[in-house]
Amino acid sequence: MWEKKPFLFLAMATAAILVGTIITMVLPFAWVNTEADRISSVTPYTPLEQEGRDLYIREGCNNCHTQTVRPLVAEVVRYGDYSKSGEFVYDRPFLWGSKRTGPDLARIGGKYPDAWHYQHFADPQSMIPKSNMPDHDWLAENQLDPEMIRRKMEVLGFPYSEAQIQGLSGKTEMDAMVAYMQKLGSDIPWRQASQTLVVGEVKNPFPGDAAAIEAGAQLYQQHCAACHGKDLEGGIGPELGDMGMDDADLYQVLFEGVTDGGMPSFSSLGSDRVWKIVNFINYSKEP
Repeated sequence: MWEKKPFLFLAMATAAILVGTIITMVLPFAWVNTEADRISSVTPYTPLEQEGRDLYIREGCNNCHTQTVRPLVAEVVRYGDYSKSGEFVYDRPFLWGSKRTGPDLARIGGKYPDAWHYQHFADPQSMIPKSNMPDHDWLAENQLDPEMIRRKMEVLGFPYSEAQIQGLSGKTEMDAMVAYMQKLGSDIPWRQASQTLVVGEVKNPFPGDAAAIEAGAQLYQQHCAACHGKDLEGGIGPELGDMGMDDADLYQVLFEGVTDGGMPSFSSLGSDRVWKIVNFINYSKEP
């Protein structure tokens, strides 16, 4: 019936679209990014971090990595607490993304030490053998332009000090990228979701078992050697050859990780595989 009255039909369709637009687009803009949404601990980027962000965009990193953790159980378990709107108040433009050729980076800040990031940018496959990320070692050869960065900070309206600008002298694009990585997710308190250890005695299920040691050696090379050396000799992380740590304590460190940029949790490997790594580290050197 309405199709026989084109002008009335057009008016009603337009009204329906406008109502839908107001409800789905206009009102959310009024509701978000208010003072109630802001997070007091979230601070603007420093000059070095902001330059790293610009380089991140220039190199197309946002085409392969997202920067938002959705409120889904699987996402929170893997990446940490889900993202909040107040985290992105200083992001211009935002880099949420939608494609994960590589892992999400919203919570990468503080997960690894600086040395890990320098090595990863220079040679990604040395840290993650199956990575298809290209090398960015040449970033260490490009010096930053402090005056250009000063102008960027002024355009964005971000606060900076003269000491920060002067401190950019001698810094490279690699330094800026690493600083930006360590900024992501570091302004808000969050806890990496992980499996909970079974309450009670934590006991090695196969202490010194040859098969477990052999399997642990393979797992160690895949997940640990990049930081602790192929022969436990140390590198980015400490030497593991003679730690004197008992099986239960070592298992807990591997399973839960070390906070403040020490070492990520390996709970995703599952308890048996973590125990195999423990056996390799603690028993492979025995005569």
